[in-house]
Amino acid sequence: MASGSKKVIYAALVGNALIAITKFIAAAMTGSSAMLSEGIHSVVDTGNQVLLLLGIKRSQKIPDEKFPFGYGKEVYFWSFIVAILIFAVGSGISLYEGIVHILHPSEITNPKVNYIVLGFALVFEGAAWLMAFKEFKRSKGNWGYFEAVQRGKDPSMFVVLFEDSAAMLGLIIAFLGVALGHLTGIPYFDGVASVLIGLLLGGTAIWLAYETKGLLIGESANPRVVSNIKELLFSHPEIENINEVLTLHMGPQYILVTISADFKDDLTSNEIERVVARIDQDLRQAYPRIKRVFVEAEAKPSITR
Repeated sequence: MASGSKKVIYAALVGNALIAITKFIAAAMTGSSAMLSEGIHSVVDTGNQVLLLLGIKRSQKIPDEKFPFGYGKEVYFWSFIVAILIFAVGSGISLYEGIVHILHPSEITNPKVNYIVLGFALVFEGAAWLMAFKEFKRSKGNWGYFEAVQRGKDPSMFVVLFEDSAAMLGLIIAFLGVALGHLTGIPYFDGVASVLIGLLLGGTAIWLAYETKGLLIGESANPRVVSNIKELLFSHPEIENINEVLTLHMGPQYILVTISADFKDDLTSNEIERVVARIDQDLRQAYPRIKRVFVEAEAKPSITR
């Protein structure tokens, strides 16, 4: 886990905690359901950052007899829990509050408080979003943004970016709901804004769950990495054919590789052992994320040069 990613999470954690307090105070003073939904949103985001940090810490535990390949997938598990919390808590409560205020509308008192709080929240959330976006842009390399999310193996990076993006949109919706209710005198706008925030959180949660599900089940390394592994294997003249190359991400920084190769018939067992040792060393040097390499000598070819 890069230190830059941790800084992004810590920044979002502190910012969301402070913003949540101010939003709840504003909601209590004005009776705004959209502001209450935004406060709940910030509390959920704060808890999510805590869970991401927990996942990162647990993923760094040393492998043991029970988990011989390590705890790297803890990051994927807790990222999936974050998606569930956003959906169940953030989206559910926001939708409930919005529907209640639509059925039983009440006028917002002292809306200026909401404007001030939302204004400061936009500044703080904007700063956190910019930090998350810069780190995501740096880590994505030459990939496009959507490609980086789909192919990325470190969910903590795009989870924070998704959360901050949803928070920014939620603040804009809350501002419009409060402003329209204040200017028109129609109290329904506040409840509608809360419902829209709930739908926004629900959509964000579903997308996050979809993106982290594959990692949790077990995704292979990126196709470019797999292709380069095959090229590196064919650079060893002792190998006749590569039957199969299987990879598995055991965590953002842990790739497991299994290889089925057809070695030349005239090689002795000692010579094959030396070739396997060189393959292991070459792969680890080329891709530091490759932690374990298993090579099986098998005659039946399925992929030729």
